[in-house]
Amino acid sequence: MLNLIFFVGILVSMSQSKPEQELAKTTHFIRNIIEQDIASNKHGGKVVTRFPPEPNGHLHIGHARSIWLNFGLAKEFNGQCNLRFDDTNPEKEEQAYVDAIKEDVLWLGYQWADDVKYASSYFDTFYEWALHLIKAGLAYVCFLSPEESKEYKGWATKPGKESPYRNRSVDENLEHFEKMRNGDYDEGGCVLRAKIDMTSPNMNLRDPILYRVRKVAHHQTGDKWCIYPSYDFAHGQEDAIEGVTHSICTLEFQGHRPLYEWFLEHLPVPSQPKQYEFGRLNLNYTVTSKRKLKQLVDEKLVNGWDDPRMPTVSGMRRRGYTPNALKAFCDMVPVVGKGNSDVDVAILERAIRDDLNEQAPRAMCVLNPLKVTITNMDEGNAGGADEILSLACHPNKEELGERHLPFTEALFIDRADFTEEQGLSRKKFKRLVLGEWIRLRGAYIIKADECVKNEKGEVVEVIASLVPGSVGENVEGIKPRGVIHWVSAEKNVQAEIRLYDRLFNHPNPDASDEDFKAHINPDSFHSVTAVLEPGMANASPEDVFQFEREGYFVADRYDHNEGHLIFNRTIGLKDVWSGK
Repeated sequence: MLNLIFFVGILVSMSQSKPEQELAKTTHFIRNIIEQDIASNKHGGKVVTRFPPEPNGHLHIGHARSIWLNFGLAKEFNGQCNLRFDDTNPEKEEQAYVDAIKEDVLWLGYQWADDVKYASSYFDTFYEWALHLIKAGLAYVCFLSPEESKEYKGWATKPGKESPYRNRSVDENLEHFEKMRNGDYDEGGCVLRAKIDMTSPNMNLRDPILYRVRKVAHHQTGDKWCIYPSYDFAHGQEDAIEGVTHSICTLEFQGHRPLYEWFLEHLPVPSQPKQYEFGRLNLNYTVTSKRKLKQLVDEKLVNGWDDPRMPTVSGMRRRGYTPNALKAFCDMVPVVGKGNSDVDVAILERAIRDDLNEQAPRAMCVLNPLKVTITNMDEGNAGGADEILSLACHPNKEELGERHLPFTEALFIDRADFTEEQGLSRKKFKRLVLGEWIRLRGAYIIKADECVKNEKGEVVEVIASLVPGSVGENVEGIKPRGVIHWVSAEKNVQAEIRLYDRLFNHPNPDASDEDFKAHINPDSFHSVTAVLEPGMANASPEDVFQFEREGYFVADRYDHNEGHLIFNRTIGLKDVWSGK
C-alpha cells in the first residue's frame, strides 16, 4: 500500500509545473538540518559535503542520486563538495575506476571543490593516529585467526568475548604494530583492533579492525605500505581532515555512526563532522550491487561496465540518458531518513521520455523495411521528378530548423505497417491496409493497390498510388486510416540499430531464491540493419533523436562513425512493461 501511495505521489509530482516541482523539493530532512545549522551558526555557517566512492567499479544510479544530493546541497547553500576516493582496499581498486568516476561526475554536471582527494593521501596521518590509540591503551595487535575472530565476536544476540591478546602492554603492541608495518607478518596473521566493548549490542563496536596486512601495491602509494586502514577507521577521519560538516551516507551505515563518533572523540582530529543517513534507492528490474555488476562484466553477460543495459552512469550515458533526466528523476524520489526508497524503474524511464521529448530532433528510421512503389509519381507536385519535402526537426522548436527528405518512386515503410487483412477495424489497425488509404508522415496520402509476394507467399512489395495535392492537405472523400513513417528506397542511409531493453525480466532479481542471473532478459538486446533519412549521415556520437513512431535513440558514444552509423535505442515512446 505504501509503495502504491508513493507511486501515485510521484505521478502527481510529474504532472506539476516546474515551479511547483521546485517548491516541492524544498522539504527533505537533510536540507532542513542544514538550514537549522546555518541559522545557529554551527560550523561557522559553512556547508562542506563530500562524495566518497571506492574506486572498485563504475558508479551506478544509486551513486548518481548521492552525487545529486551532496553536490546539489553544497551548491544550494554556497558551500563546497569534495570528491574523495576511499581507496583503502588496494586489491580491488584501479586507476581506471578513478578516471571513470571523475568523468561520470563531470558528465552529470558537477564540479568538485579544489583537487580530487584520496584516503591514501592521509595514510601517514592515519598511522600516527593508530599509534595514538595504542599509546592511550585503546588499540592492540590481535593474532586471532579469521575463524577464531568470528567466534570471539559473538552474535547479535550473544555477547562476544575478549581476545587473549587484548591486554598486552602498550610497548608490546607498539612493537607488534611496527612489525606489521615492516612486513614481518603474513596477510591474515594479525590485525590492529580498537579496544572498545566486546559485549556491546552494536556489533560494530566489538573491537573493530583498524589495520590489516595487505602485501599489495597501491594505485596511488605504490609499495610504500603493506598495512592498510579499514574503511571505518579512515572514513570519519577523512571527513575531519577535510572539514566536512555534513557527512551524508545511506542507511546501511547507520549502525556504524557510533563507531564514527568514537574515533572522532578519541583522536586529535581538527574538526567534528556529523554523519547523517538517508534511505538508499532500490530500483526494480535492476541490480546495483557492485559485486554483482562486476560479476556480469567478468562473466561477459554484458559488454563491459558501460553496456547500455547496465544501471551504471557510463552505461546510462551510452544508452542516451541525459544528466537533466537523471536530475529530474532524483528530484522525484523523496529523501527519507527511515527506510529505503523502493522505486519503479518506469519513473526513471518517464523522466527520460519527458526530457528527450523536449530536446530530441525528429527523424525517420525504418527498422524492418518493406518496399512501396508509387505508380503515379507523374501526378505528384513535382511532375514525375523526385520531390524534396520539408519537415520540422522538432514540432515545438523552430530554432532547430527543417530537414529535407527526398520523396521518390520507391519508398520503404515498416513491414509491420502493412496488412492484407481488409477486415481489421480502424481502431485496431491504423496503418496501411490493401485497398485503403494512409498518410505518409509529412508527405502524400497513398493507397495500397496490390502487393507482390515471393514463392513463400510473403509480401515483398506494395504497389501504391498517391493522391495528388495531398501533401499537408486533407482531401474530400478520402479519410486515411492513420499516419506512418517512411524513407526513400533510393536515397537513404543504412545504420546498425541496437535495440536495448531492460536487462532483467523480474521486478526483484535480487530478492528471489534463484541466482539473480537467472532473471536476465533474453530479449534485452538485438540489432538490426535499418534505413534512415539521408540527413542522419551527419549525426555525431552522442547525438540524440526521436525516430518517429519508434522511440528515442542515440548515436553510440564509441562505435558510431561516418563509415558505420550505429544508434542505440534509449527508450521506446511508450511503456510496454506495465502490463507484464
